[in-house]
This record gives sequence, C-alpha cells and structure tokens, in this order.
Amino acid sequence: MTSPPRPDDAHPYLRAASAGIRHHTRALAPPDADPPRPVDRVHLDVLHAHLTALLQLLDRLADHTRPPHPAAGRHLATAHTRLWQATTEVHAAFHLLPGTPQADAETSACYPERLPEGPPVLTICQRHLAAGHVVRRKTTPTDLRPHTTACVR
Repeated sequence: MTSPPRPDDAHPYLRAASAGIRHHTRALAPPDADPPRPVDRVHLDVLHAHLTALLQLLDRLADHTRPPHPAAGRHLATAHTRLWQATTEVHAAFHLLPGTPQADAETSACYPERLPEGPPVLTICQRHLAAGHVVRRKTTPTDLRPHTTACVR
C-alpha cells in the first residue's frame, strides 16, 4: 500500500512547468547595461504551445469540476475563455514578427515528404486551429468577444 502524496509533492510537472516559465522570464530580463533582446517567433511559438496545453488542462478541470461544484466550474470555464483570447493574441503577434532569413528560406523550400506536419511556420497555425475548434464547440461567439475594462468617457 502506498501512502498518499504529500501536498508539496502533488502535481510536480505543473510546478516544473511554472518554474521553467519563471526561469525563462528572468533570463529575458537583461542586465542594466544591456539593451533588451527583441522577441522572436521561436519564443512566441513555444509560448503558444504552452498556452494551448493550458487550454486543454483548464478544459478538463472545468469539465470535472462543473458537476459537483457548478460555480467553480463556471469560473474555470471563464478562465478558459480568457486564456483562449490570450492565445489568439500570441498567435497574431507571431505572424506580425518578421521571420529569420533562414526560416523563410526553409519555409519557401518546404518538402512535404520531409516535414509531414508541413512548413515550420504553419505548425503554430495548425495548433491554433485545433485548439480553436475545441474552444468554439463549448463557447458562444459572444463569450469569445474580448471584454473591455477601460472606462469610456
């Protein structure tokens, strides 16, 4: 018989993912003398992959929480919608950044038999479309519309 995990041992992979993001955030902060490095498409692609994984997790958590605790499930569903909005903005920012000359050359000379998933620049689009399909099955267009919090005068 195994003993139940201690509270500090629960969900070690989520803690490791959070620690990795914190480490990456600190690594992006330049020393005072250095100018900040610009964000590149690789950073946004990896961040987008992380956000879509979080979307799947929030979706499952909301589904499991909703029957016994409807109010908590609604809050998780709302968090899922807001995270989808953030994921959409990261996807849009990815396409607004210039590609590296090497990546552009690889994309234009793509050989489908070598890359079964398609050109590297399109993997983010495929991931985004797949996540969007799941999101749109469970939310309404009104829910997906960004909410403004600014005061209009």
